[in-house]
Amino acid sequence: MKLVATSVVRGSHQGESHGGVYLIDLDAQEVRQPVDWNRGDIDWSGRGWDRGLRGIAFDGETVYIAASDELFAYTPSFRRIGSWRNPYLRHCHEICVYGRKLFLSSTGFDSVLGFDLDQHCFDWAMQLSAEDDRFRALLFDPGRDDGPLLMNRLHLNNVHCNEGGMYLSGLHTGGMLHFNGRNVYMAASLPEGTHNARPFRDGVLFNDTRADALRYAGRGEGEEDRALRVPVPPASELLHMEADTSGVARAGFARGLCLLNDRLVAGGSSPSTISIYDLPANRRVLSVNLSMDVRNAIHGLEVWPFD
Repeated sequence: MKLVATSVVRGSHQGESHGGVYLIDLDAQEVRQPVDWNRGDIDWSGRGWDRGLRGIAFDGETVYIAASDELFAYTPSFRRIGSWRNPYLRHCHEICVYGRKLFLSSTGFDSVLGFDLDQHCFDWAMQLSAEDDRFRALLFDPGRDDGPLLMNRLHLNNVHCNEGGMYLSGLHTGGMLHFNGRNVYMAASLPEGTHNARPFRDGVLFNDTRADALRYAGRGEGEEDRALRVPVPPASELLHMEADTSGVARAGFARGLCLLNDRLVAGGSSPSTISIYDLPANRRVLSVNLSMDVRNAIHGLEVWPFD
């Protein structure tokens, strides 16, 4: 089995690599980096911001990868075949494909944008707002210039869709939200600062980033909660500790999540490491390290569907 991951180098400097795409062969425990991301036309102020590559999704033979404010399309051999921008796509994080749309979380606008996979255009958008613990969805046209302001109040960073609706979460949403096409409800309360929350079995699977753990919170009869610590190397093994002037790069930052089967889950952490967790056994069974640079953090993570 192979996985594909993207990374963000938090606190890197202009002229350095600030992320890339990695293919990880779990059986051979081999890693290949087909894309090294280094662009000069990005915002270098603070945290990860415009650095690196983000969410990953697939449509047939096309690989979609998001940067902060641009969506890229690649062949399975990573030849770039298209790219699209939208003024309401800012600080994009996770993306997903459902039906004939690709949905992108626009963290800067606390919004989700919809990209038509047949027409190759942004044709749907929704901003999320909160007041008195109640959430409201505001639909807007991403092709017009009278959309929402750049606020980033909820830090909406994740979108996941299935037949039950759209599930949203962010650092400050208080949990995983459910959008049924009209209204937004709290589906599950989660700790502050989570990433990658998604429905799983009768509960929620997510990265408890502040606790340096991958967690499953079961809600059905007989379901058990799981909290599996991500690997944290000794400080003596970490590289470029002195280069992080932003103060945000740290070992153990848990982000990136995908399902391998009913019991095995893959999760990412920093410095860029992919770990496989056996949920029923409540243990980590494998870890593959990509870099010991403490600034290098996994972002997107998916099962690679191609040979």
